[in-house]
Amino acid sequence: MLAASNLADRLAKDAETVCRHYLSAGRRAGNYWLVGDVGNNKGRSLYVHLAGPRTGRWTDAATGQFGDLLDLIRETCGLVDFRDVAEEARRFLSLPRPEPVLSLGRHAQHSATVERPASERARRLFRMTQPLAGTLADAYLRERGILRASTHAALRFHPSCYYRDLVTGRTSSYPALIAAVTDSSGAITGVHRSWLDPEGVGKAKVDDPRRALGGLLGNGVRFGFPVNAPVPVMAAGEGLETMLSLSHVMPGMPMVAALTANHLAAFRFPPGCRRVYIAADGDAAGRHGIEALSRRAQEEGILPLVLSPDLGDFNEDLRWLGPDRLTANLRAQLVPEDAMAFLPT
Repeated sequence: MLAASNLADRLAKDAETVCRHYLSAGRRAGNYWLVGDVGNNKGRSLYVHLAGPRTGRWTDAATGQFGDLLDLIRETCGLVDFRDVAEEARRFLSLPRPEPVLSLGRHAQHSATVERPASERARRLFRMTQPLAGTLADAYLRERGILRASTHAALRFHPSCYYRDLVTGRTSSYPALIAAVTDSSGAITGVHRSWLDPEGVGKAKVDDPRRALGGLLGNGVRFGFPVNAPVPVMAAGEGLETMLSLSHVMPGMPMVAALTANHLAAFRFPPGCRRVYIAADGDAAGRHGIEALSRRAQEEGILPLVLSPDLGDFNEDLRWLGPDRLTANLRAQLVPEDAMAFLPT
């Protein structure tokens, strides 16, 4: 098998191709590849040597980060363990997977002693993303009738997000919609990744195109929550697209996507909450989440009210019936004062 130094040397022999793949927002300038940072943002502060004795070495003049192309893969893909970095490098180089061994050299010894918590890895991944507007993820949501997603700070885009097949162990990368999972103080505790088809506007053709990372329990992806202020009325549900669809027609109402039925049941209510609208999901797990959250709300003196779509879910309502029909359906289900406050007149 190839040791870390040999993998780095193999990558350096094709340094420009590595840069074009992992730092596609950059460009060649003489004997350097220039880009903004390891998050693949446009700019010139990070430079990679493409020729000479330092070929494959890189430095970010703005942050002081530096390393070889293995380090670059680790940073751009948001990886932690060296075995994952090495596997991604082998995938890029089309090398066979190695037999298990006890040591993988300097990089492996370092990673074996540094295992970052999932929440820290999630925050690191979110820092590597770019704004949503004009990206493939923005187009993906627009295709689903969600036209103002880029106004939500919780939603970002990663052009080449690491993906591992949990059955075969093979790794690859796809563009991805990244959503920040936050607690009641606004601190990021996790992320939700939706991998996308790079050739279209649908999901990536993988077995499991959606996964969460980090601390979801009690938390969620929040839209329109005020900072350090009571939230007397809010809406909660499972799916990201469900809650974004509701937010499309009720942008002033704070909303949260808990991402699964079990996490919906465990969502922690914000201070001052008096009413919570729960977006219905028709399957058995969805009903369990609604019932459990409703019981907890009542125990805390909060009025739970269930919102039901006309079709299968609220995104189908938005796409196939249109925002006016969705608004009319919600107006019939909201408390009158909330309908006046949050729905267009």
